[in-house]
Amino acid sequence: MHCQQFHPRQLNRRDMLRHCAMGFGGVAMQALLHDEAIAAPGTSDPLAPKTPHFPAKARNVIFLYMDGGPSQVDTFDYKPLLEKYHGRDPREVIGELAPTQFDNVGKVLKSQWAFKQRGESGAWVSDLFPHLADPEVIDEIAFVKSMTSKFSEHTSANYFLHTGSGLQGRPSMGAWFGYGLGTMNRNLPGFVVLNGGLIPPGGLDCFGSGFLPAAYQGSIFLPREQPIANIHPSEAKPELQKNKLRLISQLDQSVLAASGYDPQIEGMIGNYETAFRMQSSVPELTDLTGEPESVKKLYGLEAEYENTRTFGRQCLLARRLVERGVRFIELTCPNGNGDRWDQHGNLFDGHTKNCKTVDQPVAALIKDLRRTGLLDSTLIVWAGEFGRTPFAQGADGRDHNPFGFTVWMAGGGVKGGVSVGATDEWGYKAVQDRFEMYDLHATMLHLLGIDHTKSTFRFSGRDMRLTDVHGHVIEGILG
Repeated sequence: MHCQQFHPRQLNRRDMLRHCAMGFGGVAMQALLHDEAIAAPGTSDPLAPKTPHFPAKARNVIFLYMDGGPSQVDTFDYKPLLEKYHGRDPREVIGELAPTQFDNVGKVLKSQWAFKQRGESGAWVSDLFPHLADPEVIDEIAFVKSMTSKFSEHTSANYFLHTGSGLQGRPSMGAWFGYGLGTMNRNLPGFVVLNGGLIPPGGLDCFGSGFLPAAYQGSIFLPREQPIANIHPSEAKPELQKNKLRLISQLDQSVLAASGYDPQIEGMIGNYETAFRMQSSVPELTDLTGEPESVKKLYGLEAEYENTRTFGRQCLLARRLVERGVRFIELTCPNGNGDRWDQHGNLFDGHTKNCKTVDQPVAALIKDLRRTGLLDSTLIVWAGEFGRTPFAQGADGRDHNPFGFTVWMAGGGVKGGVSVGATDEWGYKAVQDRFEMYDLHATMLHLLGIDHTKSTFRFSGRDMRLTDVHGHVIEGILG
């Protein structure tokens, strides 16, 4: 007989999640073992494709990270005054100098490489870049010659470039792009870092997801046939692997049942799903046997210099990742060129080796993306964390310079053959259209259809974004 005093207790949200927790892992594992389809927009899947704020010019980003800080006055920012006053005390001819990283200020130092105007655009390029100087390449590039940073030390400057903050632990660019747009291929991560051998100062937090869900963090690949560990199953039969995955699911479910819904645990289950799918997609991605020999040669895979071959493979893999829908790809520099681009001494040898490493592969990437019809939808960004001083550190080096340096972009809605901003006549400080990293980030997001002021995530009591409360789109480079 029904007791008149009994009234069913309503479940609150926390109780519902606690009682239903057993189902979450099962849903994820069902997708892991059976469903290969990309989740439809509007689902709770954090990697599901999302509609941009407005029509996008680009769909993918290739970020060519020049670790250490290339010298703008030796690469793309020609300053003839350095030749005239070479060897003079910079305090006498330039004037007051800001403190440098090491405060070992030498004489005014001219570039050791000749500059020429290249292509129809007449862009100034030094002899360090014979392949980028090709008119077919240089006229695709838009230079920003007045970029600045708030930091003159590598670690903080790297965080600032990668995350928009000089502090550790914030989400990286690649994570923000995945958060804003999702992924186009669930068989591969949405954010891939092709590690040529040098993880930058600041470590893996340069590629992390910070307070965003863990699904958006960068996955580190090496430019080789087996880019990550355990990509090939160790089990003799697929059924054995699936049995292990079911056991993992049961263990996850028991934890979820005890603790309630935990996004971190759900993120771990999602990582197992991606890892399972990558075992079939990654070997095909890194198998270059189907690439024409002419393409391999274009990228420098037959070059005498080992680092050219390494970076060439990275650039070719970047193109293949774009073809497969990976949203954000970052390339780091190979080891063995001295100290990255960070030439506090022996500038000629270090910058010569670094340019020999990247020049041919990057030029090939631009040509190959155009050949395959992908350049218009792929944004290429070339940048270091800061530049170098126009005066020497010691006798033959250059110290860190955050006050004015050059970055460039190509493809993906960028107007090729233009240059915006300028440094002073020494190449020391930005004096025309001074831009900050926030502006670079805002422009990158804009080209992929994202309003940087609206791409926010609620954390620690406020709406956070890549550009914080700053940032303006660099209109002069938009196509």
